[in-house]
Amino acid sequence: MAKRTFLDFEQPIAELETKIEELRYVQTESAVDISEEIEQLGKKSQQLTKDIYSQLTPWQITKIARHPERPYTMDYINEIFTDFVEMHGDRHFADDQSIVGGLARFNGNACVVLGHQKGRDTKERAARNFGMSRPEGYRKALRLMKTAEKFKLPVFTFVDTPGAYPGIDAEERGQSEAIGRNIYEMAQLEVPIITTIIGEGGSGGALAISVADQVLMLQYSIYSVISPEGCASILWKTSEKAQDAADAMGITAHRLKALGLVDKIVNEPVGGGHRDHKQMAAFLKRALNDAWRQVSDLKVRELLERRYERLQSYGRFSDTKAEAS
Repeated sequence: MAKRTFLDFEQPIAELETKIEELRYVQTESAVDISEEIEQLGKKSQQLTKDIYSQLTPWQITKIARHPERPYTMDYINEIFTDFVEMHGDRHFADDQSIVGGLARFNGNACVVLGHQKGRDTKERAARNFGMSRPEGYRKALRLMKTAEKFKLPVFTFVDTPGAYPGIDAEERGQSEAIGRNIYEMAQLEVPIITTIIGEGGSGGALAISVADQVLMLQYSIYSVISPEGCASILWKTSEKAQDAADAMGITAHRLKALGLVDKIVNEPVGGGHRDHKQMAAFLKRALNDAWRQVSDLKVRELLERRYERLQSYGRFSDTKAEAS
C-alpha cells in the first residue's frame, strides 16, 4: 500500500495508522491472532479523523485543498466520464498542459469536459506548471467551449489552480485579455455549463473557466480572489500571516454557499477526497447528475437569462443614510 501523506494537524491520526500497520505486519509474521485489536484501532482512527475534521479552520481546509494526493481533473474524468478524447492546442501558440479537456460522455450523453491539471511527481508538475495556466491554456479552454456550443453539447469544468501564471511571457501573450475573454464568452455561451471547484479556486485563473449555470464545490476545497499567502503579503507585508488571511477572507465552501456564490457543497469521504478517490468520484458524479438535470431541459434564452441573473446577484451591500444632526 502506498504510504499516505499526513498534514501537520493529522499527526495523531498518523501515529494510530502507524501502529495499525505495525500490528498487521506482526500478524502476518506470527501465528498470534490480533485481528480484534487491529479492528479496534481502526475504529478509533476513524473516529479520531471525524473529530479532527469536524472542527477544521479555514487554513487547515486550505492545506487539504492543496493535498498532493487529492484527486485531480483527469482522475475525475477517468472515473465519471466515458469515451474521453483529449483535444490539444489553442490554434494560436501552443498546447498548455496545465489545462486538459476534450470530448466525452456523461451517463451516455455527449459533452465537453475540461479542467486544470496539476502533477503527481516533479516531472509532471513542471510540465503542467503546477496547474497555473498561461494564455494559451485559457484559449484552448475557450476553443473547446465554442466547439461544445457549435454541436450543442453541455460543458463540465473542474477548477483546481493556485491562480493564473504570473510570468512575463504570459503577460506578453495577453494573460488578462485571455481571462477576460473567457469570462465574456462563457457568460453568453448557448449551452449548459456546470463547474466544480475540486481543490484550489484561485483568482482569475479559476474564474476563466467557472462562469456557469451551476457551481459545485467540494467540501474541503477553497475559492478566493487571491491566495491567503498573497493576501497576507499585501495586507501585512508578510506571507506568515496567511492563516489570519484565510480566516478573514471567507474562502471555504460553507461560507461561499451562504453568500450565494456556489450552489451546492459536495461532501467528501471521511478524511478528505484524497483518502478514497473512487468514493469521492461517486459522490461527485451523483451531484453532477443532479446539477445537469436542473439545466438540461432549459431553452437557450431561459438558460442565458438565468445565468445573467445569477451573475448580477453576486455581492452584498447595505444602503445607509446619515441622519441629520
